[in-house]
Amino acid sequence: MIKISDKVKAIAPSMTLAISARANELKAAGERVINFGVGEPDFDTPAHIVQAAKDALDKGYTKYVAASGLPKLKKAVVRKLKNENNLEYDPSQIIISNGAKHSIFNAVFATVNEGDEVLIPKPYWLTYPEIVKACGGVPVYVMAKYRHGYKVTASQIENMITPKTKMLIFNSPCNPTGAVYTEEEIRKIADVCERYDLTVISDEIYEKLIYGGETHFSIAGCSPKMKEQTIVINGVSKSYAMTGWRLGYLAAPEHVAKAIASFQSHSTSNVNTMTQYAVIDALEGDKKPMEDMVATFGRRRAFMLEKLEKMKEYGFDYVKPDGAFYAMLLCDNLYGKSYDGHRIKGSADVAEMLLDYKKVALTPGVVFGDDDFIRLSYALDEKDIEEGLNRIIEFANECE
Repeated sequence: MIKISDKVKAIAPSMTLAISARANELKAAGERVINFGVGEPDFDTPAHIVQAAKDALDKGYTKYVAASGLPKLKKAVVRKLKNENNLEYDPSQIIISNGAKHSIFNAVFATVNEGDEVLIPKPYWLTYPEIVKACGGVPVYVMAKYRHGYKVTASQIENMITPKTKMLIFNSPCNPTGAVYTEEEIRKIADVCERYDLTVISDEIYEKLIYGGETHFSIAGCSPKMKEQTIVINGVSKSYAMTGWRLGYLAAPEHVAKAIASFQSHSTSNVNTMTQYAVIDALEGDKKPMEDMVATFGRRRAFMLEKLEKMKEYGFDYVKPDGAFYAMLLCDNLYGKSYDGHRIKGSADVAEMLLDYKKVALTPGVVFGDDDFIRLSYALDEKDIEEGLNRIIEFANECE
């Protein structure tokens, strides 16, 4: 019998993907499922990006390229970071990987040693701690408070630092909370990271999905020193509706990028070549389709917040999101109650029962490190948003 390694046994499976799979099974069986669990835009990839991939195939661009990325694409990423983030890098500092998740894994694997502590603000994207554990690190959580809009403060981070602390994983706009840190808040966090020489992985995959007048600011832009301590993570999945294309990238100090390039050359080699050509067009082509997508998300966000405000009369509360396409609905008002004879003990029960009884799919907060809420995506149309929220209200009213 083949034995599974201890490292892999320690990794929890992704509940978000499991819920999505279960929702798809119900849909295939003919059920009308309202899926708030999706972590991807419900838009097709813009036609000009698809055409760029077709053109690449027609031109025979189907061979291996450099493991760290197509030089032309790396130059396009350099221009993007300069023009949009005021960050200057050389192409040698850019690594193209199979999605931002892959980029994060590479960054942690290349910099974290066995026993190193990695600070992770909580609530967190559920993959962060699993990557840290897989790489031999120890996740240490910094609890973001409800009254602070689920944003950690510089003093909270400083209070969690020990001699073993190596890294901070920082995510703004944030999944699952939708929190967007201001430049002032980020600069205060950067000051702490500089004083304690912390490596920062800055996950900026949702940078273009910001609403309500907020703006994105990269922690790497705080100072030359902070830039040398930061690995910037980004990609095209969310901002360009390219989740299935699987391309992310990172920008890092040259010695870090070189180490990651060496590792990637032995693990995955290059991202599929035609996707790389398509992403060049995504970064440098027509932005109108994506601007329209973000505008649509903005309208849906406003619509959902209006409905969530009305749900307060049923005992629910929420945290206003300024970015990404998620909202956190606090559901602890249901704990201790029962539905159809089943007692509700936490967010996993709420999620399971809503899917089974009301055909509403969503993600329980327990997988993000906070069991008091459920995560709702507004990557679905307003009709479905309204119907899904009404089903949640109906469920709450039927609890005893």
